[in-house]
Amino acid sequence: MLFKRKTVTAGVDQKAKEAYFTASQGQLIWARFKGNRTAMIAAWALVLMIMMGIFAPFLSPYDPTIAGRDENYENGAPQMPKFWDENGFSFRPFVYATERERSIKTNFRWVVTENREHRLYMRFFTEGWDYKLLGVIPANTHLFGLDEGGKIHLFGTDGSGKDIFGRTLHAIWTSLAVGTLGVFISFVLALIIGGVAGYFGGWIDSVLQMITDAIRTVPSIPLFMALAAFMPDHWSSETRFFFISIILGLIGWPTLARRIRTHLLTERTQEYVLAAELSGASAGHIIRRHLLPSFTSYIIVDLMISFPYMVRSETALSFIGLGLKDPVNSLGALMQNVSKADVLLNYQWYFIPVIFFVALVLAFVFVGDGLRDAADPYSDTKK
Repeated sequence: MLFKRKTVTAGVDQKAKEAYFTASQGQLIWARFKGNRTAMIAAWALVLMIMMGIFAPFLSPYDPTIAGRDENYENGAPQMPKFWDENGFSFRPFVYATERERSIKTNFRWVVTENREHRLYMRFFTEGWDYKLLGVIPANTHLFGLDEGGKIHLFGTDGSGKDIFGRTLHAIWTSLAVGTLGVFISFVLALIIGGVAGYFGGWIDSVLQMITDAIRTVPSIPLFMALAAFMPDHWSSETRFFFISIILGLIGWPTLARRIRTHLLTERTQEYVLAAELSGASAGHIIRRHLLPSFTSYIIVDLMISFPYMVRSETALSFIGLGLKDPVNSLGALMQNVSKADVLLNYQWYFIPVIFFVALVLAFVFVGDGLRDAADPYSDTKK
């Protein structure tokens, strides 16, 4: 019996080894990626923030535009749900009703006070403002709300009474959408220009490299300042959104294009490429079906690393007033308010979107770093 058990175990081990050695490239990359704890934590955080952005209308109890503002709670502090206070314990989370009045102590500014005798209980899956989930499905159900028509603001409100929690979730989606569109445009341009330059070489490569170097040397800030002056004031927020995305994509392709070109220059003389040429395959077919797939893992890694730069560029442009502006909810637009001295002294909850921006960029960076290590077959680094 012992001999049979050993034989079975050996057979199982042999099958496991055979399954490992016959695994696809994607399976090998995933297996190495899962061994990187930092990258896995960042990946879960990134997935969470992406889901928060996708389902922002459902998670937001109030319209993030001026239509959903709370005029009785302007510049209001964050409200944290409670389960107990000096009046006793409650199974349902609650917040206190608020009252607003002008105070001599604050130079007749509006001051919001809590009425600790009046509880407002939270309800889940409530009906509220109308929206379209994923831009298609009409709905008006939201994750949470308050009884008696009250309002709860988990991240507080801004100077006009708009809910910062809802604005932050919508801003994550807007910044991700800008980054996605910009990365897609740069990805397509990099594949075409880098593939043609690397496969054909010669004078075509020289001309395309001159264009690539010219784009790389263009200073970004003066360019965007000129474009901001060019954009008419009457453009809608959607038009500005697509314009910024296209510009980010048009100036973001040179780095990936040069990497693709370098790879194709070394691969175009390989025997499988010569065999495809002798079989009558076209240049486009060889680049698309033979050369680029051999570089797929590195292209994916480069795209993942490009995302935080796109998001950071949009945020930086919006922060200095050259990108998206109110009423658009983007991380850069929300961060415009944190530079004011009054905010630094009195309304620190305006910095909450900054925390989400930092977390989003770091998540992309750590995931990209983990994918780069996982895609490198010679990397034995374990984190």
